[in-house]
Amino acid sequence: MLTTVAAVVDIAPSPSISSLFGLDGRVAIVTGASSGLGARFARVLHAAGATVIASARRTERLAALAEELGDRVHPVTADVGNDDDCERLVATATEIGGRLDVLVNNAGIGYTGAAETEPVGTFRKVVEVNLNAVFVLSQLAYEPLRQSGHGSIINIASILGLNASAPIKQASYCASKGGVVNLTRELGCQWARRGIRVNAIAPGWFPTEMTEDMWSDAGSIEFVKRNAPMGRAGLDHELDGVLLFLASDASSYVVGQTIAVDGGWDAR
Repeated sequence: MLTTVAAVVDIAPSPSISSLFGLDGRVAIVTGASSGLGARFARVLHAAGATVIASARRTERLAALAEELGDRVHPVTADVGNDDDCERLVATATEIGGRLDVLVNNAGIGYTGAAETEPVGTFRKVVEVNLNAVFVLSQLAYEPLRQSGHGSIINIASILGLNASAPIKQASYCASKGGVVNLTRELGCQWARRGIRVNAIAPGWFPTEMTEDMWSDAGSIEFVKRNAPMGRAGLDHELDGVLLFLASDASSYVVGQTIAVDGGWDAR
């Protein structure tokens, strides 16, 4: 006796191609949205139709972003290293939008220096912001994301969560982003049946505020060119597609994955 797909799963109508990546009517939080990748992520989600709660510590930059994009962008000043700020951020998002569909855990900090001399307090601070805050915000967002029926958490990891950074010395950053990768797997598996997909993006070398010192150093530029199979750093728009894929119904059967967008760095 042949078993059909319909006999083992509930089949909903397939979304149209034109609506597959759309975010009309959905509400998204983006942390670290005052500059760099976070500001870009806020712009992309907004362009796809989402109401965006843009969060960071720098109020004036968030205000400028909201003024630039206009309706459906709401700035919320918050420090993800502060649990009370995280709680207020999620509460404000659900109050403004009446729901929550997407959480982009993008805020992060780094430290460059030898492991044997890195201050222990610095290591703890990097892990607090880059890893612990991802868990805190995800836990706080769990219930509204579950209620939305198609919640998506997108953690911004790094290729340095998949590989050592040597010869660049970044023990705390590598440890924290490696934690994000495995936390993504675990939350994805725990919450998949609750209607929440948890995935991550692992960017390669992209010019951002955090990495600006690299791009003024000829040796660092040559390091990226020599080691990235594509022979260059990433361009701003080259994360847009994977962000929309994970935020939208296009990735409705994708759970616990970390997608490297790195010009082939991790494939070496």
